Amino acid sequence: MLVWMLRQVMASRGIWSGAALARLLKEKADYSLSPPSISALLAGQPRQMKAETMDALCTALECTPNDLWVYTPAKQIAQGGQ
Repeated sequence: MLVWMLRQVMASRGIWSGAALARLLKEKADYSLSPPSISALLAGQPRQMKAETMDALCTALECTPNDLWVYTPAKQIAQGGQ
């Protein structure tokens, strides 16, 4: 199971709003996302994502895709995380 961790990554960097994320994306990655797109990323786990969007998020937030997604095998979930 994949868990989307964008809000947690943002919070750990003191970024509390979609507008702040948009500014950071533009400043650090020269990448623009529309307010509805940012809102969708903040609202829940995306079903799909362009590689260039992932690259921009990682550049702006100074993280890796492994920071944005946490994977737990289904077998571990069924066993209660053990």
